[in-house]
Amino acid sequence: MTEVHSPCVRNCCLDQNDICIGCLRTLDEIKDWMILSDNQKLDVLAQCAQRRQLKDK
Repeated sequence: MTEVHSPCVRNCCLDQNDICIGCLRTLDEIKDWMILSDNQKLDVLAQCAQRRQLKDK
Protein backbone atom coordinates (compact mmCIF):
# COMPACT_ATOMS: atom_id res chain seq x y z
CA MET A 1 0.00 0.00 0.00
CA THR A 2 1.27 3.48 -0.78
CA GLU A 3 1.42 6.31 1.70
CA VAL A 4 -1.88 8.07 2.40
CA HIS A 5 -1.27 11.75 1.81
CA SER A 6 -2.75 14.51 3.92
CA PRO A 7 -5.78 16.27 2.42
CA CYS A 8 -4.43 19.62 3.61
CA VAL A 9 -4.89 22.37 1.00
CA ARG A 10 -3.16 25.08 3.06
CA ASN A 11 -6.41 26.91 3.74
CA CYS A 12 -6.31 26.30 7.47
CA CYS A 13 -9.09 27.96 9.38
CA LEU A 14 -11.45 26.25 11.80
CA ASP A 15 -15.18 26.84 11.71
CA GLN A 16 -17.43 27.06 14.77
CA ASN A 17 -17.40 23.24 15.01
CA ASP A 18 -13.57 23.01 14.95
CA ILE A 19 -13.60 21.64 11.40
CA CYS A 20 -11.05 23.02 8.94
CA ILE A 21 -12.73 24.92 6.09
CA GLY A 22 -9.97 23.77 3.71
CA CYS A 23 -9.66 20.02 4.21
CA LEU A 24 -12.77 19.39 6.35
CA ARG A 25 -10.88 17.49 9.04
CA THR A 26 -11.63 18.01 12.70
CA LEU A 27 -8.99 19.55 14.91
CA ASP A 28 -8.27 16.12 16.43
CA GLU A 29 -7.98 14.51 12.98
CA ILE A 30 -5.45 17.16 11.95
CA LYS A 31 -3.51 16.84 15.20
CA ASP A 32 -3.37 13.03 15.08
CA TRP A 33 -2.74 12.60 11.33
CA MET A 34 0.93 11.65 11.70
CA ILE A 35 0.20 8.86 14.20
CA LEU A 36 -2.82 7.34 12.45
CA SER A 37 -2.50 4.06 10.58
CA ASP A 38 -3.15 4.07 6.84
CA ASN A 39 -6.58 2.51 7.44
CA GLN A 40 -7.44 5.20 9.98
CA LYS A 41 -6.31 7.89 7.51
CA LEU A 42 -8.55 6.38 4.84
CA ASP A 43 -11.43 6.50 7.33
CA VAL A 44 -10.72 10.19 7.99
CA LEU A 45 -10.67 10.89 4.25
CA ALA A 46 -14.04 9.15 3.89
CA GLN A 47 -15.46 11.27 6.71
CA CYS A 48 -14.09 14.41 5.03
CA ALA A 49 -15.84 13.42 1.79
CA GLN A 50 -19.11 13.00 3.70
CA ARG A 51 -18.65 16.41 5.32
CA ARG A 52 -18.02 17.97 1.90
CA GLN A 53 -21.23 16.44 0.52
CA LEU A 54 -23.23 17.80 3.47
CA LYS A 55 -21.57 21.20 3.11
CA ASP A 56 -22.33 21.39 -0.61
CA LYS A 57 -26.07 20.73 -0.11
